Amino acid sequence: MKKANEAFPADLLKLAKKMRARAYAPYSKFAVGAAVRGKSGKLYGGCNVENAAYPVGICAEAGAISAMVAGGDSEIAEILVLAGGDELVSPCGACRQRIREFAKPKTPVHLAREAGSGETVTLKKLLPMSFGPGHLK
Repeated sequence: MKKANEAFPADLLKLAKKMRARAYAPYSKFAVGAAVRGKSGKLYGGCNVENAAYPVGICAEAGAISAMVAGGDSEIAEILVLAGGDELVSPCGACRQRIREFAKPKTPVHLAREAGSGETVTLKKLLPMSFGPGHLK
């Protein structure tokens, strides 16, 4: 778990902030940005995009993962999710499963607030006893 005085990876935080600023959240007013580092080292970003016809919006994590796959990477080395407010925000259940598809149990998941504070957990802690691609072999 990341301590309050430890910094998140600067490049991931910068991209997540940029993505959060681009979020389309006219209904919830809750902008989220996400940044993924692929196994190749390349960075990919995503933001939440809401829709008047709930629940067809897109989560920031889903957008970043889609960008990663479209960019040619197939494994998440680490991911950072950024939201505003005082409470720490973690990925929704569907996004936890999306992350699981492309990450390993020990993959770092950084949960950041706009001020830069937050925590880092492993995917295994975020989604214990998960079902993944290995179960289908």
